[in-house]
Amino acid sequence: MCGIFGIAAHNDIVPPEVLERATRALAHRGPDDSGTAIFRPATGDPVEVGLGHRRLAILDLSPLGHQPMLDPETGNVIIFNGEIYNFRELRKRLEQDGVRFRSYSDTEVLLKAFGRWNERCLDELRGMFAFAIWDAKRRRLFLARDPMGIKPLYFCTSGPYFLFASEVRALLASGLVSRRIDPAGLLSYLNFGSVYEPATLLNGVSAVPPGHYLMWQDGVARDFVYWDLAPGPQRQRDAAGRAKAGKDARKKLEEELDARLYEAVGMQLVSDVPVGVFLSGGIDSSAITGILARAESHSQLNTFSIVFREEDFSEGEYSRLVAEQFGTRHHEILVSQHDVRDAIPSALAAMDQPTMDGLNTFVISRQTRASGIKVALSGLGGDELFAGYSSFDTVPHMERFSRFWEHMPGLVRVPLAGALQLAAGKSDRRRKLSGLARASQDAVHPYFLSRMVFTPEQRDALLTSVDKSALERMLHPLQESVVRTRRLDPINRVSYLESRFYMLNTLLRDADAMSMAHGLELRVPLLDHRLAEALFDLPGEWKRDAQMPKPLLVRALQGNLPDAIVRRPKRGFTLPFDHWLRQELRATVEETLEQTGQGPLASLLNPLAVRQVWQDFLRGRTSWSRPWTLFVLQRWCTLHSVTA
Repeated sequence: MCGIFGIAAHNDIVPPEVLERATRALAHRGPDDSGTAIFRPATGDPVEVGLGHRRLAILDLSPLGHQPMLDPETGNVIIFNGEIYNFRELRKRLEQDGVRFRSYSDTEVLLKAFGRWNERCLDELRGMFAFAIWDAKRRRLFLARDPMGIKPLYFCTSGPYFLFASEVRALLASGLVSRRIDPAGLLSYLNFGSVYEPATLLNGVSAVPPGHYLMWQDGVARDFVYWDLAPGPQRQRDAAGRAKAGKDARKKLEEELDARLYEAVGMQLVSDVPVGVFLSGGIDSSAITGILARAESHSQLNTFSIVFREEDFSEGEYSRLVAEQFGTRHHEILVSQHDVRDAIPSALAAMDQPTMDGLNTFVISRQTRASGIKVALSGLGGDELFAGYSSFDTVPHMERFSRFWEHMPGLVRVPLAGALQLAAGKSDRRRKLSGLARASQDAVHPYFLSRMVFTPEQRDALLTSVDKSALERMLHPLQESVVRTRRLDPINRVSYLESRFYMLNTLLRDADAMSMAHGLELRVPLLDHRLAEALFDLPGEWKRDAQMPKPLLVRALQGNLPDAIVRRPKRGFTLPFDHWLRQELRATVEETLEQTGQGPLASLLNPLAVRQVWQDFLRGRTSWSRPWTLFVLQRWCTLHSVTA
């Protein structure tokens, strides 16, 4: 796990100080090693390329894993962030073809695989990655991101330069990127509490989408798709047919899924440093622990849990129960609420883009790394792929309401929508249903309405003006995704949307930024893309059960999960934000929000509307998430000197 930065100049030179400065901005991602190199052209060649790398050594800890890494046979050079879990199998195949290796790293395997198979190497990879290869023979840059979007990769063009990096902050550190806010990114952030890709909050900076690769050559970047989470028409028809499968056929398909699950989790133990598991006591992390406890027969598995003295927030009893069940070497990390509250300034500084979430991951990662662990496995992705959220019930209901509403005569719709609005009161859920009834132009699909922090009406009240072209840019990827899921059944459609939006743009982005802020590699085995394919090949109705949450995941453990874990109410890592914003953090948040009229957002946000959000929270009319979202936005823009 590392940080990468690159700059390509067309008809110009790469400024060495830019390369060094931007690479240093990624030091937290790779405290073990650093490297930069500039590749100058032959006479008459208009392209010059600079590559920078910060290394967190996980595989092949020797200097042979240093990057940028050169392949002396092809002249190709790679910088790589991530892990290729099946690199040993790929190495054997390449060696059988006569390829020779100098190191034992997955980086060299990836470099050699590209030299042998070009972009087709992406079809062979199992892992999380963002990498760039300077293709010396073809004089072009090749950038790729993993299928599920676990590792981030951003890019932009500035004059004669094409730049890319693991984090937005590295692009800012280059000094070549505008510090202006992208109106589409701002609209997205206010709607959802994080900016939805491919946009970012910075004008001109975009994310490489999951399952995509870019080719940059002679000053032009072209985008290609190599994998998508949504199955094609034939696989969708096959999944629909499986809904009618008999008992024996269904059992066989579930057994095949179980085998894929065990394979996906087991292969992520590959490491030359100790690996731990984040054990919360929920189904997802408990399932991973159970699978690994079976696979890790040669040594005792290490599990780590955050516990609080305050019983209302601690899940220690559940994690201890799972640890005892599977015989792990269990470590409890005691964290006080004061520790969490005091971490807020550091967590804000660690955010690569503003987010209403992420503080929990920051605290867990900091404490785990301090305890000596460099690699940790997380259960992230279980709710999205195994249908654990309440949205898998509510969104299909909202879809049915939306279809019913569309067929209702217009004369009836208008007064009934008004009545629903009046009846909504303080209930966020009713307000969103009312918004669906009013058929707001940018609701797009009920799923997005269910994930909104500020509804379109509330968002527009906060803004001094709404740029229609920016609104269209913000909506376009949402609309495209809805089109791709039209033939999916309701459960699989929600699974796709949760994975491609909330999980990708909030959970995964926060997990990467907050863990790498401490030099901790966080692995997410439930997001193996082959496992995801297998899940999307099954009917959605198999993933829901009135008697049991996430039945496919629970049954895969063959009854080995304690009943108290399976039956317990769903709960995340809860922090008392509502209390903090009224007490300990009130002065800080209030002061920051009061500065809206004079700060970096002065020309974009209406200070009276911002003040009203704060007053509504204090009076109990809205949740803490809305003022907190505005607070984080103001602080992030101030910290990074980003303005309108």
